[in-house]
Amino acid sequence: MEFRDLREWISQTEAMGELKTLKGCDWNLEIGAITELVMRREDGPAVLFDEIKDYPKGYRLLANSLSSRNRIGLTLNVPPGESKMDFVTAWRDRYKKIKPIPPKVVKDSPLFENVYEEKDIDLFKFPTPKWDEHDGGRYIGTGSIDITQDPDEGWINWGTYRVMIHDENTVGFYISPGKHGRIQRDKYLNTGRPCKMAMSFGHDPLVFLAGSIEVPYGVPEYEFIGGVRDEALEVIKGEYSGLTIPANAEIVVEGDVIFDAPRSEGPFGEWTGYYASAERHEPIVKIKRLYHRNNPIILGSPPGRPPAELGWYRSYLRSALIWDEMEKAGVPDVKGVWLMVSGGSRLVLVVSIKQRYPGHAKQAAVVASQCHAGAYLGRYVIVVDDDIDPSVTDDVIWAMATRSDPATDIDIIRRCWSGPLDPIIQPGKKGLNSRAIIDACRPFEWMSEFPPVAESSREVLQATAKKWGKILFSGNGKA
Repeated sequence: MEFRDLREWISQTEAMGELKTLKGCDWNLEIGAITELVMRREDGPAVLFDEIKDYPKGYRLLANSLSSRNRIGLTLNVPPGESKMDFVTAWRDRYKKIKPIPPKVVKDSPLFENVYEEKDIDLFKFPTPKWDEHDGGRYIGTGSIDITQDPDEGWINWGTYRVMIHDENTVGFYISPGKHGRIQRDKYLNTGRPCKMAMSFGHDPLVFLAGSIEVPYGVPEYEFIGGVRDEALEVIKGEYSGLTIPANAEIVVEGDVIFDAPRSEGPFGEWTGYYASAERHEPIVKIKRLYHRNNPIILGSPPGRPPAELGWYRSYLRSALIWDEMEKAGVPDVKGVWLMVSGGSRLVLVVSIKQRYPGHAKQAAVVASQCHAGAYLGRYVIVVDDDIDPSVTDDVIWAMATRSDPATDIDIIRRCWSGPLDPIIQPGKKGLNSRAIIDACRPFEWMSEFPPVAESSREVLQATAKKWGKILFSGNGKA
């Protein structure tokens, strides 16, 4: 790996020409609006905010770290490739070879440059944004990880769940039902056992990425990170919680989860593009320890209306997972999988197959919609032929418009896994939704009679582009 912490990652990104530094921005709404602007551009730059209004120079915030294929490639040590499907294929191959590596526990950490206890803790010393005018407060935890330990099984989870500042030493946090951190949290709640938690608000983007994707149940994210890095990740044991904390983090807190004095948390925009989870009473964490490096950096990744940062990187990673799970379920000749970023990397899933037998397309759609990586809060699954790149929206819409008939090629699967973040579910109702599966392949029964496509062959187009592409698409247009 070319980086060991967030600062080295920032240096590498700057050397790639993919970092912008802005000074003098306002933490109140302006940073959030700038972040929205860059997130909505494919391959938009990472932005490092410094000299933030009301805060000293050096107290910084990094946003939009993982929205470009180059930066995701840097983070995962995977070549970015020439197309989205190139990257999905490369990551899928890499993911299969990852073997969890236990962490290396160290005693020294730059976190110990500044240590505070109880009455001396003030979370408002950090330039936490109010990301959007409708937010219920200032959210320090967006690119963060919450660190919890399963009270029965003993393994430690690093999960990315939103964290709002209530006061100088109190935060609120929300975890969706079914997530590993929520399962662990509820075990403490249901048995009355005391629950300690640590939270990291700044760290290299690989830590954030691992906390926000589907790492298998029971596998600690720090072991997964070690597998990606091909070397053990350095960690420390929290002085107050005893939990495993990334040693090269920027800002970390430890505290007690208080279940019997919940406070109002939210509203906060979510990856669907809505304030779907509303405002509710949630447990709080009373902070007992605060550690931070000199000139600390918050890692920010606010969700919101797609396209947003989490949609970009999750589409690549989750598409690879679904592809792998489909093949393990016995679906042959899958040629590509893509979760559309405009669907928040969950709601619209496209699968490309080479049709081999009657019902192949239906089988692919059903398995894709219900496998572990694809089952939560999906909406539409579209299956296309192998001449369609599932990551090219125009091609997918063309196939759907010309190869499917609404009366015969759309089916509905009812009572599927959803949750409170789903904006189509009426507040107070159960977390169930339906899936539309759309067969946008040529009809298998008369595929050989289907009209041929009116375009040059791939070989002719590639040869022509190689010969004339630079002239056609360069600035001066001269032969």
